[in-house]
Amino acid sequence: MTSTDSNLIAVGRIIGTHGIRGQLRLHSYSGNLESLKAAEQALLTGSDGNCCAVMIKKAALHSGKILLTLDGYDNINLVSHLIGTELLLPRTQLPEPAVDEYYWQDLIGLVVMTDSGEQLGTLTDIMETGANDVYLVHNHQTGREYLLPAIASVISNVDLQARQMIITPLEGLLDL
Repeated sequence: MTSTDSNLIAVGRIIGTHGIRGQLRLHSYSGNLESLKAAEQALLTGSDGNCCAVMIKKAALHSGKILLTLDGYDNINLVSHLIGTELLLPRTQLPEPAVDEYYWQDLIGLVVMTDSGEQLGTLTDIMETGANDVYLVHNHQTGREYLLPAIASVISNVDLQARQMIITPLEGLLDL
């Protein structure tokens, strides 16, 4: 497995350790504990591009957080350097998204257009806000950025094959 493999899906970020026996606290992007419980192989990748393949021994819910135990990592000194890394799983170990649900990785890079045909730019980032995600769209020609709420009344159509997202902007949304 390599971090550039398009069959790998980022499912969370290691945000800390738990106890002294090497358990890790995971911020899950989906909150889907069952996928983590079923997972075996994973890849941890850092912002520096360094990667390491790991085997997931156990995933459990503890006080509202997901705790991971990795095979061969049984001491806090062995895992502390993993804080901040992103956990990626092979797509084959994850459930297919429901209708109108997408893995973030599949949305990044989509060309975003309005329903009237105006090309806004490329979806470059997704932010979690609590109520709904917000898509950051960057127009490389003008340098302009748009923040689009990921809600059904704005996102009209997503075509992963065509690598395109069509939006119906709310009044004033594109004027911000």
